[in-house]
Amino acid sequence: MRRIDPQEFPSKFPGNVVLWKPSDAAMLASYAVYQVLLEAGLPPNVIQFVPADGPVFGDAVTSSEHLCGLNFTGRTFKRLWKQVAENLDRYRNFPRLAGECGGKNFHLVHSSADVASVVNGTLRSAFEYGGQKCSACSRLYAPDSLWPQIKEKLLEEHGKIKVGDPAQDFGTFFSAVIDDKVSAVSCLCWGAAPSWSMIMGRRCVPLAAALGARGRALTPPHPQEIFGPILTVFVYPEKRFQDVLELVDTTTPYGLTGAVFAREKSAIEEARRRLRNAAGNFYINDKSTGAVVAQQPFGGSRVSGERGKTPHGRGERPPRPPPRAPGGRLHAGGPAPAAGALLSWNRMQPLNHGHQEARGSVGRQRREERGSERALS
Repeated sequence: MRRIDPQEFPSKFPGNVVLWKPSDAAMLASYAVYQVLLEAGLPPNVIQFVPADGPVFGDAVTSSEHLCGLNFTGRTFKRLWKQVAENLDRYRNFPRLAGECGGKNFHLVHSSADVASVVNGTLRSAFEYGGQKCSACSRLYAPDSLWPQIKEKLLEEHGKIKVGDPAQDFGTFFSAVIDDKVSAVSCLCWGAAPSWSMIMGRRCVPLAAALGARGRALTPPHPQEIFGPILTVFVYPEKRFQDVLELVDTTTPYGLTGAVFAREKSAIEEARRRLRNAAGNFYINDKSTGAVVAQQPFGGSRVSGERGKTPHGRGERPPRPPPRAPGGRLHAGGPAPAAGALLSWNRMQPLNHGHQEARGSVGRQRREERGSERALS
């Protein structure tokens, strides 16, 4: 089994002998995890830690007759898939390929949404971890009736974000991005979007947001995942909610995560139906990030990649959560009645995000959905 790691989650392994190629941007953290595993008693040959140039490593493993699987995170999955196909007659087994290739994730705001929930969720999703998460929000769709309130609160809260060195000050929210590539892409995307206006931040500087010209079709400043703290905003006429659902679904080829903010049950149900294929993990009144590893499914569709990287994406049942507190009920982000709900299209069932609660088998799906509908009412 070959494992090619991302920078943000450098310690996930399948249950096989592994060649582990760490991200160039997270080499030290990955090596520290590797040393901990060895010190904990892992036999030294179970995991081979192989720092290498990405294309060189990819060429080597896909040409080996012993390749049995590839677990990949990055943007060159198509290249690796083609190489495997070209070498198929060479392998002793049919290799299994699983890949996650990023996302251009959205927050869709309905006119019935709670503004505080929208602002808090969007700022955290877009700028936490420097926007360097595959699930980070990079597209915000807001109705013109709420946009003045949302903009005011966004600017207010954005101004409170503390930038600095978290090693020196634990109150720091935002620190340095992983490398110079993020800043370079930031400059590139602004140069490609002359019709957009800056509402916070500065050009070529992280922690920025852009506002699309009202009434125009949304074209992100950069067509691919930026993987940095860049947020684009499109203000749509409130009465054209149906049209913006189509826009959200067709703007990018990705389909990893997304969220809808609304308090009207009919709007939530319509968004669930229309955006079914736009996100593998779909959130209701919660930010598009934060699925708990090993407790909640995670995965996308379309060019975001194959969904079999996590056990739950393959249909396996997650472990039971801790017992719910008597009468306990979490509402994340304000008074919205559906706060904190997570819908995983991987298994077609709603999950309680606040309690990391994963429910039973697919056979109970309809009963769970009815329970979710009661929670939304």
